[in-house]
Amino acid sequence: MEKKWDGCNIHGPVCIYLRHEQLTNLPDPNARTVAENFDLKLIESCINGDRASQKVLYDRLAPRMFPLCIRYAGDRTLAEDILQDGFITLFTHLENYKGQGSFEGWARKIFVTTALMELRKKDALKMSDELDVARGFKAETVSQTQSIGYKELMKLVMSLPPGFRTVFNMYAIEGFSHKEIGDMLGISETTSRTQLSRARSWLQNKIKEIENV
Repeated sequence: MEKKWDGCNIHGPVCIYLRHEQLTNLPDPNARTVAENFDLKLIESCINGDRASQKVLYDRLAPRMFPLCIRYAGDRTLAEDILQDGFITLFTHLENYKGQGSFEGWARKIFVTTALMELRKKDALKMSDELDVARGFKAETVSQTQSIGYKELMKLVMSLPPGFRTVFNMYAIEGFSHKEIGDMLGISETTSRTQLSRARSWLQNKIKEIENV
């Protein structure tokens, strides 16, 4: 792909899932109101096949969706493939958006689904094997109130084992419930909760390592 985007986007109070007392909520550095970027006229023009409008929508949406793709993929090359496939799906089904609710929220679900499909193809959503990987990590309470930088935290999230990373992204960042995660991944709610707990423990210990350097 010709364009590349740097940085990571984050929605919601991710940090409360790591250490409730020690980390403060991180702002979204790219946050803007949906009204600034998307309107029904633009979407209608895209549905009608107007190439200029489609490019405008792509240019506005891609910088928001690429960080999502890279968080799930864990590497830039796969994220670019997910981004491309996500846009193909989005433009194919654009007429299904009826103007009710957030367009960006509607689009995010498409890209999350696309990412999960890609990870499934690569057999990267195995859950059981990764439970043993984290056996040695214990969640510890850190007495000193410190926070980790935004970019540093996102790098850690991207370095999570695929199963952990997927559940953490879906629950802590995208806001899916454990039932929704279970339905989408074909796992039980208990497994989803366990994966989230293991991901939190893994991240907590990595953060502690950074703070002790």
